[in-house]
Amino acid sequence: MLEIVTSGGVVMIFILILMALAMMIVGERFWSLRNKEIIPADLKNQVIDWSKSKHLDENHITKLEETSPLGYVMASALRNRHLNRESIVEVVEDAGRHVVHKMEKPLNWLSVIAEVSPLLGLLGTVIGMIKVFAAINANGVGDAAHLASGISQALITTAAGLVVAIPAMLFHRHFKTKIGDQTIIIETQVMELIDSISSAKKK
Repeated sequence: MLEIVTSGGVVMIFILILMALAMMIVGERFWSLRNKEIIPADLKNQVIDWSKSKHLDENHITKLEETSPLGYVMASALRNRHLNRESIVEVVEDAGRHVVHKMEKPLNWLSVIAEVSPLLGLLGTVIGMIKVFAAINANGVGDAAHLASGISQALITTAAGLVVAIPAMLFHRHFKTKIGDQTIIIETQVMELIDSISSAKKK
C-alpha cells in the first residue's frame, strides 16, 4: 500500500488529505443527521401542549430552540404566536431556511471534494506523462524502468482521484435526499403547531 502511495507522487498526498476530510464529513453527517437529533419523536406533541398553556415563558422557548432543528423552527412559531397565521408562517419559513442551510453547509465541502479529487487525479496523470516523455527524451524508449515510473504515477493518481470522488458524490446525494425528507417532516409538524396556535386564538 505504501508503495502505491509513494508511486503516486506529491499529488497523492493531496488526494489522501481530501479522502480523510471526506471521511470525517461523512461520519459527522451520519451522526448529526440522525432522525432523533433532527426530529425528536415526542417533541411535536409536547410543544403543541405547551402552545395551549398560558404559562409558556421565554425560558421554555429558548430551551426548545436549542434542542434540535425541529425545536428551533417550532420555537420561532411560539415566539411569534401573537401574530396572525400568515405572519407566523412567514417567520417559520425564514427559520426553516436557516435550519436547512445549517444542515447542508458541511455538504458543500463534500461536493467540493467530489469535484476536485478527479482534477487532482488528472493533474497526477499529466505529471506522470510528462515524466514518461522526459524519460523517453533522455534515455529513449528502451529504458522500461523510467517509463514505468511515470506511467505508474499517471494510473495511480487517476484511480485514487476517482476512488475519493465517487463515494463523496454518492454520500453528498444521500445526505441531500435525507435532509429533504427531514425538511418535509419538519414542515408538516410545524404546520400542525401553527394550526394549534390559530385554533387556540379562536377560542
